Parts: sequence; C-alpha cells; structure tokens
Amino acid sequence: MVTPAKCLEKYGLPEPNTKWLTLWDVPAELEFGHIPKRIYCNKDLVGPLTQAFTNIRERGLAGQVKTWDGCFNIRMIRGSKTAWSLHSWGIAVDINAFENGLGMDPKMTPELVACFTDAGFDWGGVWKRRDGMHFQLSTI
Repeated sequence: MVTPAKCLEKYGLPEPNTKWLTLWDVPAELEFGHIPKRIYCNKDLVGPLTQAFTNIRERGLAGQVKTWDGCFNIRMIRGSKTAWSLHSWGIAVDINAFENGLGMDPKMTPELVACFTDAGFDWGGVWKRRDGMHFQLSTI
C-alpha cells in the first residue's frame, strides 16, 4: 500500500505546481455522469484512472457515479496532524462521498469498486477506519 512516506520519497513535499502534476483532459468518451472534463492530478494517476473510467463505462456502471468529490488537495489525513493525505500528491480520488463518509459502512457496489481495484487502486472501504469514497493508487 502506498503511504505518505513513500510519496514523500518519490515526489517530495506536496506543492501545487510541480513536474509530477498535470491538468488531464479526460477523453470525451469517459466524460459520463459527474466525471469532470479536466482533472488536476498526478501524472502517475492518469493511466490507472483512464482504465477505471473505461471499466465503469464498459461495465455499464456510469449511473453509479453519483458525485465526483475530488482528487488533488494538499491537506493532512483527517484526524492527523503529521501525515499528509495521498490527495496531497494527486494520487487519490473520492466519489459518492455523500453516502460513503469516513467511518460509515460503505454503500459502494462491489462491481463499482472492482472497476477501480482492477485498474490498480486500493479502496478505503475495506480499511479499519472505513473511507468508502476513497480510491488511491496501489503502487507508485
């Protein structure tokens, strides 16, 4: 699992304008539902996120993406004063936050989760402190 320490080692301290960030133009065929047309994210996220969105489209699950709740956001892990969130490096995304809040039992379907995990993401919905909205790269 990717940790803040691994991100610090690979990318350095989180900053809004670095060589590892990009404004990704989401391909038109993947602009379904609430997926934005552009996502500011880590370059390492583009390939896996493209695959996850492709999986969603090809598996007929676009209607299950009810909200897009973000990617790049420099901040600490909720409840921590010392550990950066992986959103700080743009390698994590949140969807359907309104029904998959931190600490809640996730309401994400296994099929939608598989669209991301099959594309190289870990899902926060299986963690001890559940975070069902959260998907992050499995490796960097």
